[in-house]
Amino acid sequence: MTLYSKAFFFLSGLALFGVGLSPLTESDVNAREKQLNVPSRAGASMAPLYGFRLPDIDGRPVDLKTFKGKVLLIVNTASMCGNTPQYAGLQEMYERYQERGFEILAFPANDFGQQEPGTNEDIKGFCYTKYSISFPLFSKISVVGKETHPLYRYLTEQSAFPGRVTWNFQKYLVDRSGNVIGKYDPGMNPLSPAILADVEKALAAS
Repeated sequence: MTLYSKAFFFLSGLALFGVGLSPLTESDVNAREKQLNVPSRAGASMAPLYGFRLPDIDGRPVDLKTFKGKVLLIVNTASMCGNTPQYAGLQEMYERYQERGFEILAFPANDFGQQEPGTNEDIKGFCYTKYSISFPLFSKISVVGKETHPLYRYLTEQSAFPGRVTWNFQKYLVDRSGNVIGKYDPGMNPLSPAILADVEKALAAS
């Protein structure tokens, strides 16, 4: 059940007890979710995260549902940031856990300090040449402001860990069912014991 579905039942219940609120209708819920670009709730068994589709660094569309059943680390990245060396740690983490069903999804963004000014081709060349990354790299998006991509609207407004992205390399951990189960500060090394312990726990869960 999504956040707005819960609101539907909660506020309708208040109305039954005479609280001065107009009950929400199902159409109200649908309209609000559409406004926030939440994926359709048709097929309620699928987590909202799996409803998004984004282009990879080469422009090919990728449905996030293709990662269903895997543990994910979602990261907004940049090529000219003090945190950019985290690419090396991310790659090491990927090589350590990939065979156990772990994926890192990197989303370059130029939202902080103009630290990702290049084209997708520039970003691809930098990441593959300097850091030899092999995890999925997506086309550049926005993660804050009016142009925030719907995926990040979901992560920052409707996941279990709401709150704006504060800088490059903020990290979200997603379990095998598509639930966001952790959020880590941009400056936190991806190989830190706390993150690795959470990843290990998520991978061990059935």
